[in-house]
Order: sequence, then structure tokens, then C-alpha cells
Amino acid sequence: MQMAREAQVRAAFAGQADGCRRMGSPFTALVCDLLGERLDPSSSFGNRILNWRGEPRDDALALRAAGGLNALARSGRDAGLAALYPPNQPDAEALWHGLARAIAAHDAVLTAALDSAPQTNEVKRCAVLLGGALLIARDTGLPLDLLEIGASAGLNLGFDGYRYELGNSRWGQPTASVTIRSDWRGSLPPMEAPLTVASRRACDLNPLDPGNPTDRERVMSYIWPDQSDRITTTGSAFDAAAAQPWRVEQADAAEWVEARLALPQRDGMARVLLHTIMWQYLPAATQQRIAQAMARAGEAATRTRPLAWLRMESDHQSGSAAVTLTTWPEGGEREIARADFHGRWVEWR
Repeated sequence: MQMAREAQVRAAFAGQADGCRRMGSPFTALVCDLLGERLDPSSSFGNRILNWRGEPRDDALALRAAGGLNALARSGRDAGLAALYPPNQPDAEALWHGLARAIAAHDAVLTAALDSAPQTNEVKRCAVLLGGALLIARDTGLPLDLLEIGASAGLNLGFDGYRYELGNSRWGQPTASVTIRSDWRGSLPPMEAPLTVASRRACDLNPLDPGNPTDRERVMSYIWPDQSDRITTTGSAFDAAAAQPWRVEQADAAEWVEARLALPQRDGMARVLLHTIMWQYLPAATQQRIAQAMARAGEAATRTRPLAWLRMESDHQSGSAAVTLTTWPEGGEREIARADFHGRWVEWR
């Protein structure tokens, strides 16, 4: 039983390493490989990982471990470990010795870091949110009332205030403090559609405050350290979000959606539920409640009070996420794009 569990854990680390390589982070892939191959139960950190009580893939165990080590390196509390992290490029043996020393010296801190699942705010996903919002704005001709679930620190909630470089096309103010660069494939969304966001609200089970340094560092620790553009973009988005009046509310997604949809919708406003790469983490019962609440609200939608559901979520296809838009009272459901999970590229349909 113990050997089978350990083998399952090591396989999960190997699988995560492969995923990191495919998504452009050879350094994090190497960290996952080394931990998966060489970690032993002599430390509390290693013992807890190798005897993980849950499902290591579903629990993102490898990313919990890598995030804890990255947080330690970023903190400056272990200069030897920090010296092995990007932009430095150590070989496997040097990196392993540094990881092993850090685990021995900071065992309790690293073990505690395994308590929480990774919490990110992938700002480049805003490229698909912009594209979907432009479609809704063009088709309805109305300002948008945004509702985001699984919003983390709310960095994506202000997507309309960012500047975009979508392939060779540009959108937004040149002076915007955040620039989203995405390799854009296929046709473009209606870039000239007038887009106005009239209101915005968001929720998360564990909301983060963009103005809180501890919350900010939590998100930054889960960004793979050899992906400098992600780090820079996310840091700029934190600065921008911290200056905004809105904050993400703490709530269960189903309860929050039901409550928001139960509120009267203003005439001449398009209500939009949006979310990115969070649906898979919801219990099936929660997913069903949200879908049912949207269907009920959709039945009551009119042309002057339309409803839309914009989401970027994993589906049966590997290597990318589906970007789906459902609109009421007209339009139905359609896949409008495929996208890289981190928003590095978008294939517009």
C-alpha cells in the first residue's frame, strides 16, 4: 500500500514536470523531476509528500512543493537557494544539493507550505476575456455588468483597463500600466466595438487583497520563476488592482451567483458571468447549481436585459482550454476560441 502511494506521488511529479516543459518552464520542470525522483521521507516535507493522503494530481501536490520552495527563494531567507534560481541556470546536481540543503534547513516552513493549493491569477487570460467582452458589447450594444467567480485577487476583473498586443493588433490606451501580450492566431474579435463596463463584482472562497504584500507574494510564489514576462505582467497588474476601489468578496461560488442573479437587472445592461480555469475545482453539485441558476436567469433575459456566460476552462482536449460564450435570449452556446492555459496564445474561432 505504502509503495503504491509513493509511486503515485512520484508519477504525479513526473507528470507535472512534463506539463511545465510543454508550457515553457524548464526550471520548474527540473525542480519537479528532482523532487519526484530523489525526495525521501527523512524530512517532514519529504515524508508528508510521499505519504500524501489525497490524490496528488488533483491536489496539485507538485506545484504546492515547487511554490513553497520558490517562496523561500524569493524571500531571501536562504541565499544559497536563491542563488540557484533564475536568472541563474544551475545543472541538476547543483540544484538538487541546494534543494536538499534548503529542505533540511527550513523543513517546518516548507511542510506548512503544502497545506494550501496553489492560488494564481493568470493575467494573460485577460486576452480571451477582452475578446469575449467585445463580442458581447458588439452584439448587445449595451454596457456590461461583470460577475467573476474564482477571481483570486481580482487582477482579471479590470481587464478593460489594460493595453493589449494581440499579434500585430493593439487595443487599449498606450499609457496603460499593464500590457497583455498574446500570440494571436486566426481572426480577431471586433476590436472597434464600443466596450463599457458599468459595474463589476467578484468572489472567491479565499479572496486575496492586491494591496496586501503577503497576499501578493502568495500569488507570485506560484509563478514559475523562469517566466519573467509572467512575473512582470502580474506585478504590474497587482499595482493596478491595488489602486482600484473594488475587492473580491469571500463567498461560495454557487451561493454568490444565485444571490447576484436574484437581484433585479437594470434595463439597458448586459449581465456577464465570467471565469477562467476554476470550474474543474468546483464540486459537481456546485457546478450544477451555477448552471441551473444561469439557465433560470437566461429564461428571463430580454434584448434590453441580456445575459452572457463567458468562460475559459479545461475540456476533453489536451494542451489548451476552451473559450466558450453562451448568450440569452439569443445566440446559444459556442466555442469562440482555444487558448493556452496561461494565455500565451489564443486561437480565435
